[in-house]
Amino acid sequence: MKTICLYFEIHQIIHLKRYRFFEIGSDHYYYDDFANEQGINEVAERSYIPALNTLIQMAKENEGAFKVALSISGVALEQLEIHAPAVIELLQELNATGCCEFICEPYSHGLSALANEDCFREEVTLMRRKVKDYFGKEPKVFRNSSLIYDNEIGGIVASMGFKGMLIEGAKHVLGWKSPHYLYHCAENPNLKLLMRDFKLSDDISLRFGNSEWSEYPLFADKYIGWIADLPENEQIVNIFMELSALGMAQPLSSNILEFLKALPGCAKQKGITFSTPSEIVTKLKSVDMVDVPYPMSWSDEERDISPWLGNVMQREAFNKLYSVAERVYLCNDRRIKQDWYYLQASNNFRFMTTKDTGVGLNRGIYDSAYDAFTNYMNILGDFLGRVNSLYPVDMDNEELGSLLTTIKNQGEELIQLNDEVAKLHAALEKAEAKIAATKKATPAKKAPATKKAVTEKETQTKKASSKSEEKKEA
Repeated sequence: MKTICLYFEIHQIIHLKRYRFFEIGSDHYYYDDFANEQGINEVAERSYIPALNTLIQMAKENEGAFKVALSISGVALEQLEIHAPAVIELLQELNATGCCEFICEPYSHGLSALANEDCFREEVTLMRRKVKDYFGKEPKVFRNSSLIYDNEIGGIVASMGFKGMLIEGAKHVLGWKSPHYLYHCAENPNLKLLMRDFKLSDDISLRFGNSEWSEYPLFADKYIGWIADLPENEQIVNIFMELSALGMAQPLSSNILEFLKALPGCAKQKGITFSTPSEIVTKLKSVDMVDVPYPMSWSDEERDISPWLGNVMQREAFNKLYSVAERVYLCNDRRIKQDWYYLQASNNFRFMTTKDTGVGLNRGIYDSAYDAFTNYMNILGDFLGRVNSLYPVDMDNEELGSLLTTIKNQGEELIQLNDEVAKLHAALEKAEAKIAATKKATPAKKAPATKKAVTEKETQTKKASSKSEEKKEA
């Protein structure tokens, strides 16, 4: 029986402000608050709120037959908390239906998986905790920023306890294989891989409202018919896209939400179900390993990392940012940490691309890739100065690594000592309780008279006897 795994991602750009060279060292605030508030409110009204209301309606009307998965970046969550809390309420309402699984992604929606394992682990752990706090369950499945994946990243994700990961079904990786099966990581077979069907996904997110498309207009029964016509043994169809595709990339006037609402009914008629990623990785077995020696993603025709690191400017900014990764990892300054996550966001590097993809790129305040690079490097210059001020600039990464190892070992020793102290406290309380119970159960014995008390009693007895004899003689 075929099943559809439908997944949406929520991420929102953090807009940087115009930052001049002469502001380095004097202005430590890098963000355009007006643009951020305007941007999140626009996408919330045009996309997130109507799309989430539709998903909630679908979950309730189909009584468990419709299921969906969602992930949200930490930087998007922060903006929603401030400017659009109604979206978070809808996410929690969708979660309450029991038909939605929330999966984990990097907090920054950045590229740390390509640069520094410790920083990558730290932000994944932070986002994992956020998901549990908001939605009550610890995520078991992971997706990296823009589905960036290779064998090494898969091994790291598996070592963090995740059971499954969403990746791109890129042709140069799959070859003759189909994305409609469950695969596993080359470095760790315990990590199952769900591969995106980019054609069926892009038919909705990119082509749905295009009147020049050969399949326009696309109706739900036709779309489900394509899935039903796949070979019988191809059981999994992974449809992954950004939630903003519903309302932004494809305007609501295109009837995209009506198309979405009709999918469960059409699927039921064809005997096709909906499943969450966790259900698939738990119930089904992997058919083969997928070998991905070089990073791939879900962006552009090449499905690689060139949208973010394809030219000299992007690599220069990337290398400069992660040159202080070890220092930031040691840092406990909240402002430094927050700026670190915001500056890592992949869109900062995307604005610097010089690739001609045939798809228009909205660079925001920037006139060109060079303009984006200059502004980002000015901000980065100030940020690096703040980070370096926390530690000696002449301390190299090897010294920092040694210091980090020492701190880590001391932390582990403190944890062990605290555990031992807790055990000793428990043993002491148990012993005291046992002694108290023993005292209560044993009857009190009459204390023996002291030698002095006996002597005084004998003297009083003799005096009383003497007075009695005197009375008799009288």
